[in-house]
Amino acid sequence: MKKSILSIVFILAVFFGNAQETPIDTTKVWTKNGNISLLFNQSAYNKQWLGGGTSNIAGNFGINYDFNYKKGDVVWDNKFILAYGLTKIKGAEMSAKTDDRLELNSLWGKKARGDWYYSIFFNFKTQMDSGYDKDNQKISHFFSPAYTQFGPGMLWKKSNNLSVNFSPATAKLILVHNHFTDLGPSFGVLQGDNSRFEFGASISGYYKFNVMANVSIENRLNLYSNYLDNPQNVDIDYQMNLVMKINKYLSANVAVQAIYDDNSVKAVQVREIFGIGVNYGF
Repeated sequence: MKKSILSIVFILAVFFGNAQETPIDTTKVWTKNGNISLLFNQSAYNKQWLGGGTSNIAGNFGINYDFNYKKGDVVWDNKFILAYGLTKIKGAEMSAKTDDRLELNSLWGKKARGDWYYSIFFNFKTQMDSGYDKDNQKISHFFSPAYTQFGPGMLWKKSNNLSVNFSPATAKLILVHNHFTDLGPSFGVLQGDNSRFEFGASISGYYKFNVMANVSIENRLNLYSNYLDNPQNVDIDYQMNLVMKINKYLSANVAVQAIYDDNSVKAVQVREIFGIGVNYGF
């Protein structure tokens, strides 16, 4: 499976990398830009090192690609995210995932008045590789889980770097293979089922800004309340990506994601990745 993932990553890297060869025509209605990152981390200790420690090596690959449409009073913003990372600890039987995301966001809007638009949004996210718990038991794999949200609403868009979408009638579908729910619930899907349907309200915000020259922060926040089951328990998904450019190709990246979904686990899930590596903008 991991060989297949690496093949997909390589093909996507070549495809998106070649996209830079065609200059952007500012007269067109489509605006396209993205970034490819490859981060490395390594810690090494010899047997004489008295302070303790275990040698390890980690790598993370990511694509963040935006393709947005604007013509007259219609806007259509799209974002594709792919991220995959592995770490290998000396002495461990297998590598462990540090990141695994496949996500597509699409937001269509027609101007209502000022910075406001009537909108329809779509969000899909899943993972590409299998996941294991601390006992090396498989708990997830490709398309399990998979999350889809869809709904109409109102979009407030100040610029491409600042927007908020309100959707009071959002359908949400969670898919999980039923072999993960044979013995109990999984990712909010009840025992014996392979899907969970929810209907509620969604708020999605996007804000990107420069802290200083060559330092940018991208923030994405999604809030969701399920009308059908405990609407007071709001699901939260916050993602932050900090990029500190060293030069055209080298940068330090910090990615943080915090999730709260009481149907999955009654605690805050936090993921953080830091690394120095190669970035290629297109």
